[in-house]
Amino acid sequence: MKIHKEGRLIIFAVGIGLIILNLLFSYLAPKAFPFATLASIVFYAWVVHFFRHPHREIHLPDNNLIYAPADGKVVVIEEAEETEYFQDKRLQVSIFMSPMNVHVNRSPVSGTVNYLKYHPGRYLVAWHPKSSTENERTTVVIDNGEAEILLRQIAGAMAKRIKTYLQVGQEVEQGGEMGFIKFGSRVDVFLPLDAQVEVKIGDKVKGNKTVIARLGE
Repeated sequence: MKIHKEGRLIIFAVGIGLIILNLLFSYLAPKAFPFATLASIVFYAWVVHFFRHPHREIHLPDNNLIYAPADGKVVVIEEAEETEYFQDKRLQVSIFMSPMNVHVNRSPVSGTVNYLKYHPGRYLVAWHPKSSTENERTTVVIDNGEAEILLRQIAGAMAKRIKTYLQVGQEVEQGGEMGFIKFGSRVDVFLPLDAQVEVKIGDKVKGNKTVIARLGE
């Protein structure tokens, strides 16, 4: 398993910082040094684990299937008014990513990027109802030829940097990497109302592995 490019500099900086901190403990508080070393190892291991980038291919590509764009837990399934792009009701499925989840975001369908916009904002906890409209976020709309799918990357209380690797007019492949959110966050997916949802509240999903919905015929 490789380390995501977004984490390489952070992992290096954290490693240097922990080495310096432990050297200070060894000179200033030698009795606490073993505990500081153990805590440093655990923390460093978590940082490395957070930025893991598992290789995942979609074995059955199908543009009528909506694959999970992120790892995490399904926290919202409801009809909702989408006011930024569609200006009408859509079926919303939201996935909350804890700090222990893989934070790579993946394209749920193949198609053309019709819209992309970054919004600065607040850092409410990602499961807060207002996080979708008030937090730092990036909205992406992908047209698969039959329907437009909207994805919204939302920063959480810990996450303060959203990366999106797409641009308007770009052709994307189902399962391809589309972005990354650092340290806890959420992804909202807005689907046509006739889409058939294949998950339920509380389900654990994996990007490129779990089908969250099927588009209507």
